[in-house]
Amino acid sequence: MSITDNLQNIKSTLPEHVTLVAVSKTKPVSDIMEAYQAGQKVFGENKIQDMAEKHHVMPKDIEWHMIGHVQRNKVKYMASFVSLIHGVDSIKLLEEINKQAMKHNRVINCLIQIKIASEDSKFGIIPEEAKDILESQAFSELKNIKVVGLMGMATFTDDQEQIEKEFKLLKSTFENLKDIKTENCELKTISMGMSGDYKLAIDCESTMVRVGSSIFGARNYN
Repeated sequence: MSITDNLQNIKSTLPEHVTLVAVSKTKPVSDIMEAYQAGQKVFGENKIQDMAEKHHVMPKDIEWHMIGHVQRNKVKYMASFVSLIHGVDSIKLLEEINKQAMKHNRVINCLIQIKIASEDSKFGIIPEEAKDILESQAFSELKNIKVVGLMGMATFTDDQEQIEKEFKLLKSTFENLKDIKTENCELKTISMGMSGDYKLAIDCESTMVRVGSSIFGARNYN
């Protein structure tokens, strides 16, 4: 199956209100261009350097999403073009994104990453901490970012019940926080679900799924 076929198969299973982020990490520009020519315009990378290099040589109507863990000292390399930053897990990171966005006279959209998995390796903050950030004075002063939703990654397991429970935790957190509406916060997006569990995520009301290997094939980490 070609990348184009894979993409069309996946898109045919997605409801209209669900955004597909094609996770292109580790993949060459030629593969991403095939997906682009098949109509895909939203791509996700987990390394800022790789994303910046690809952005430089690829069509400028692509929406680049940063889906990996973000180091504050690297925000400057994507601030001029990134469309959405998924893994925001501290007020300090929001402040840095705001600072770098200001230099480019932009407002950068962000998702707060909620820790829903039981694994220690997953990043994110607990729901109470997210609420504290969004209601804080420090957050209200950030004019060059906008928090547009939440993101979460489920435990890497075959236990569908556990994954469903974690997805439902993200959905209930979203419901609890969505009434916080300010100039720089309006929650609309729930980003959860990857190649192995995106259908379950959509059943749990995800509005954005991150699919890579089901489109591009196995990763090459060499």
